[in-house]
Amino acid sequence: MAQFYSAKRRDTNRELLTVTVTDLDPFGQGVARHKGKALFIRGALPGEQVEVRITEDKRSYAQAEVKRRLNDSPERVKPRCPHFGVCGGCQQQHVSLALQQEAKSKALGRMMGEREQPRLVDDIISADSWGYRRRARLGLNYQPRTQTLQMGFRKASDKALVDIHHCPVLAPRLEALLEPLRLCLSELSIVNRLGHVELVLADGGPLMVLRHLAPLSQGDRQKLERFSHSHEVALFLAPDSDSLESLAEDEPWYHSDGLRLTFSPRDFIQVNDAVNQQMVARAIEWLEVQPEDRVLDLFCGMGNFTLPLAKRAAAVVGVEGVAALVAKGEYNAQRNSLKNVTFFHENLEDDVTRQPWAQQGFTKILLDPARAGAAGVMQHVIKLAPSRVVYVSCNPTTLARDSEALLAAGYHIKRLAMLDMFPHTGHLESMALFERN
Repeated sequence: MAQFYSAKRRDTNRELLTVTVTDLDPFGQGVARHKGKALFIRGALPGEQVEVRITEDKRSYAQAEVKRRLNDSPERVKPRCPHFGVCGGCQQQHVSLALQQEAKSKALGRMMGEREQPRLVDDIISADSWGYRRRARLGLNYQPRTQTLQMGFRKASDKALVDIHHCPVLAPRLEALLEPLRLCLSELSIVNRLGHVELVLADGGPLMVLRHLAPLSQGDRQKLERFSHSHEVALFLAPDSDSLESLAEDEPWYHSDGLRLTFSPRDFIQVNDAVNQQMVARAIEWLEVQPEDRVLDLFCGMGNFTLPLAKRAAAVVGVEGVAALVAKGEYNAQRNSLKNVTFFHENLEDDVTRQPWAQQGFTKILLDPARAGAAGVMQHVIKLAPSRVVYVSCNPTTLARDSEALLAAGYHIKRLAMLDMFPHTGHLESMALFERN
């Protein structure tokens, strides 16, 4: 049979390139230039010369992997975690903390700048970069061939589980539970029918939520209760995604601005307690809350900002889209004897203009939306014409977008802060103060 050959196309993606890294993006990737476009290189740092292979070539940028590093940046440090590079939890443990914060601040300044002129970031709000996580969700996966239980986080490259034995960003009391917890769960009769386990450090002590996909036998419950008592861990059982059985004596709680706030293990609370405390204090400071002020807190959750604001203002209104968080906010207001705060359950993506709370006059407004931002309420915020607006953001892209509405309406950015809520990761959180001209 005749065979026909054609000239083989040159596969440029197999070529090794030598480039010099000039910058670090907020996700911890080195940035170089190649053929006039940005080349993003995971694991490379500014000042390093690296041999790389392009793995993805787009019209305006390319991705590359390091094959050989020719020199080391002085900002390169040894990762503390033995799972770094495999586990998807942290991306920047090889980067000095100073460079991490600088890269994130620069990225925030670029996004919030005007006409390609970056804006200066006024503050970096940070705390200890290790042992800061007071909450973690660990996947569970039983391996029948080896009869072992994997417990850990997902890989950086795919959804496979990394068997975690150490996690230096976890609060030390939670990290100390990893090995005894693995041993306890391995001894359950339904070890092959476990979903995940959540660990949370409340001010009253640690708690765990076990998601189990089959009923627990009496023996299994006894083993879990013994673990709970011996390690002083409040135990919660979750047979499905909607129900939660508490075997704990007390509700979990934490302090914020001198208030005692109770919460359910499924309620959202900020993972980094130390940065959260500073963030709340800074928001109150920026708003310059006076005894005569009426303050509106949009996307208020269970009252992380609302309740501390109520200690200082004449009246505070909190609006939240999750009914359970509204109920928890009301409960905590009552527990802390705050009578000048009102909560409303409302989808803030809908038209809110006819809602009773939306008709009231507010002197100051705080927004703390999810990643999608607050596009649905920005025009109403402008209509209320507060003298100051504080916007807390977990996504700088939507913060920049929503800021345009305020700037067009005659506000200016008075302060801008980078919140180092998740050191050693690519998460970039921030807060901005807008003042009416």
